[in-house]
This record gives sequence, C-alpha cells and structure tokens, in this order.
Amino acid sequence: MTAEGTKAQPYIELRNVSKRYGATRALEDVSVRVDSGLVHALVGENGAGKSTLGKMIGGIETPSEGTILLGGEPVSFRNPRQALAAGIAVIQQEPALVGSLTVAQNVVLGDEDAAYGVLRRREARRRFEEIAERAPFGLDPDREVEGLPIAEQQKVEITRALARDARLIVMDEPTSALGRQESEALHEIVRQLCREGRAVVYVSHFLEEIVELADRFTILRNGRLIETIGSARVSIPRLVKGMLGEATVLDMPEKAAPGPDAPVRLGLKGLRRGKAVKSVDLEVRAGEIVALAGLVGSGRTEVARMVVGADRPDGGSIELDGEPVTISNPRQAIRAGIGFVPEDRGEQGLLLDLSQRMNVTLPHVNSFGRAGVPNVRNEKKVVLDLLGEVGVDPLRPERSVRELSGGNQQKVLFARWLTQTPSVLVLDEPTRGVDIGAKWTIYNLIVDLARRGLAILLISSEIEEVVGLAHRVVVMRRGEQAGVFEGEEIQADRVMHSALGVEVEEQEGIDRS
Repeated sequence: MTAEGTKAQPYIELRNVSKRYGATRALEDVSVRVDSGLVHALVGENGAGKSTLGKMIGGIETPSEGTILLGGEPVSFRNPRQALAAGIAVIQQEPALVGSLTVAQNVVLGDEDAAYGVLRRREARRRFEEIAERAPFGLDPDREVEGLPIAEQQKVEITRALARDARLIVMDEPTSALGRQESEALHEIVRQLCREGRAVVYVSHFLEEIVELADRFTILRNGRLIETIGSARVSIPRLVKGMLGEATVLDMPEKAAPGPDAPVRLGLKGLRRGKAVKSVDLEVRAGEIVALAGLVGSGRTEVARMVVGADRPDGGSIELDGEPVTISNPRQAIRAGIGFVPEDRGEQGLLLDLSQRMNVTLPHVNSFGRAGVPNVRNEKKVVLDLLGEVGVDPLRPERSVRELSGGNQQKVLFARWLTQTPSVLVLDEPTRGVDIGAKWTIYNLIVDLARRGLAILLISSEIEEVVGLAHRVVVMRRGEQAGVFEGEEIQADRVMHSALGVEVEEQEGIDRS
C-alpha cells in the first residue's frame, strides 16, 4: 500500500456534485478530492452511486449540479475523449472493445499510427510489446478480441489505459472477472502506477481487497457522501457500518410464514451457467418468499433468467412441484406456471406504446377470446378490476403505459400476473425506480400474493426489502451460495457481511488508528 502523506497533490476535485436521471438522484451533493500518487477507493452498496461518480470523473457522465476542478481549474468533460485528453482513462466493468481487431490494435486504438485510415498491424504490435513490459498479462497481441474470455478482455482494457499514458485511471470492479493470481498482478500494476505519481480511482465491493490496496476510502450510501478516510483509520467493520448505516425495517407488511406442510413449488438443484452461476441449490415452498441477496455480479439475476427461460443452464435441474422441467424460453415458463417481473420494466417487461389493457393481457391473450381473436369487452372488465386492485392511478386502461409513472408501470406488471395467477413468481428488483408510496403498495402486493399460496423468488439490492419481506434469504457471491438465513437470523448486517465475504466475527475488526 502506498503511504498517504503530505506530498500528495490534488489531481482532480469534485465539489458538491449531483446527478439526476429524471426524478431519480444517483448522487446528491458529493465532494471528493483525488490526489496524485494514491489509490482512492469508492465504497458502497449496490446503487450507492460509486460507479456514477467514477463515470463522472471519466467524462462518461456529466454532473447535473456542482463543479469539477482539474489542477485547480474548472473543467467540463462532455465525453470520455475530452477526459482522456486531460489524462483520465476509465476501465469499465463491461469491456468496450472492437471484437474484429487484434489485442494489439485494441490497445493502441484511438492513438495509433495509421496510413490512409488503415491501422498498421506491425506498428500496433511493436507499440503493444513496449507497453506489455509494464503489464505482463501474457496477452497474445495477434489474437482477435472477439471470443476472448471476459477476464482476458479486462486485461486488454487495462493495458489500453496504460498505453494512453493516463495520469488518472478509474477502474470499475476491475477484478470481478479475474482469478486470484491475475488480481494480484493487477494490484501490483496499480501500486506501480501510484509510485510513478499517477492516481487510481478504484471502485470495488471486495472489501478485503481494497483495504489492502487503497490509501483513501470514500464511502457512499444512497447517493450521498458518508465520509472519506485514510488507510490509517480504516477497518472492514467501519466500511460496512458506513455502507449500511443504521439499517432498519419500518412499516413493512406483516408476513405470514408458510405452513410446515406447504409443498415445494420451485426447486433448483446444482443449477449453473458459465462463470456467472457456478452452482445453486434452493427450494421455494407455496406461500414462501425466498430472497436472493448479493451484490451486482453475484449471479442473482442470472439465476432468475434461467428459471424463467431467458437463458439456458449449462447443468443442473429445475423442478416444479417435484417434477423436473425443461424451460427453453419464457413462453414455456408461462405455460408451466412461472411469472416474471424483470429488472428493467421498459426494455424487458412492458411494451410502452401499447395500452395498459394490452400489456396486462399480453401473456394470456388466448384466454380472452377464440382462435387468437381477443374479446375486448371481457378484457376491459377484467383489466379494470385488476388495475384497481394493484392501485394504478388514474384508472385508464386504454391509455398507453408510457404515460404512467414508474411506480404505476410496475403495478401494471403485477396486474399481468394476477390475470391468471402463476404458482411461481420471480421478482427481479420489483421496486427499482419507484417512489416511496408505490413501494409500500408493491410490498403489500408481494406479501398478499404469498398469502394466496404463490412461491415467490425475490431479487433485491435493497437490504430493507430483503430483511422485511423474505422468509428465507439465500446470499450469493461470485456465482456461488455464500450463506442461508431464515427466521431471526435474517438481519441486515448478517446478510451484508455474507454478501461482502466478511465473517461476522470480524465485526470488532482491526482498526489501524
């Protein structure tokens, strides 16, 4: 770890920056100073704003409010190219590479020696070899990037940032796809960059990793700055406490536990898919809410997509009511009695330009008519009742879904699965992007559906939802089950420690003060 000292000089400073997306605030009045020669870690839960802040530094996002200072002078980056010209490079979690070009060409892309617009492979290879001496990842410079494993692509991204001689490099979850040995190699590169006087902004949720690596830590929670501390005062318990705050569960609907003889509706046995999901075993009984908890990239959504037929598993089995089933697509899932409220309602759940009525009845259109011709009168009556039941306001079933607020759009998705109630309902981030009033309505809907006997698999990044709604919590980390909690064991700190890979016994921690 590079010692934090008085010789560190500010490279970039963000003063009172905020970022809004419509009515949603991703960042609120955050001030951060990044000094040369230091590793500056951004720490927080899912949705805390750490990636948004990193993107703002790198010109991918622009602040809605506030000021960015570079070398003490105000700057306004409109795009990553402008930030790169100022010496700032960003390595995002999802590599942005040109698959048809070689590794060497991708590394020098945008700064290459070209003749008549054609990239010279020989010159690109020569320059790559010079850079590779500083980043010995063992990459084949002549191999095309297309088809490279994600870990190899991440190495290409890191090497490209070094090629551009960036003075500040933002790394967003750079080791999420790397093995232990590769991660250690990256850490040594980061340390070397800082020894050269460069700055590294390091976004990660692997706390043990950043405590060993970083010199300064900025903790974010719900888009707000909690504190910035140096390595001398850091400990894992302090970081976790800052991330969680005083986690409480207030005004959640009372959940009734399923009976001891409740049948198992959904069973997953050894379910796996690539590196994203290595093996998952779980059961959801009738009337039970089982939450899949974990950080982004832990494999939660990938499990949901296999259950609803959006992705095919590489191995393992899915059982419904004790019988193995093959679910190759979402249509088969619906026929088997599985409903799905996806993470992105606009892209994956709703047809925004169609009416609310049509969106509600879309999976069940054959039930409202004959030979594929819907009985609109029958549809209108049923949909009006359902939209009223879930609290859509105003009640105008023939108006397009696009005209509704985010909360009302989400309620339309719930109404869809009340039309013909499935036996299993998979909910992926069911309250994302909705206001507090809509949240409480949706919470009550979820609990009520469980009371009716549905088996509910809930995925949520909000710890209050997980603790307040679930009868049982299965925590995932790096594609594997990291812990299972039920009853009184379901506590915010226990769940988060498991998701972060921190033992509960470390609560007392080692404080370096």
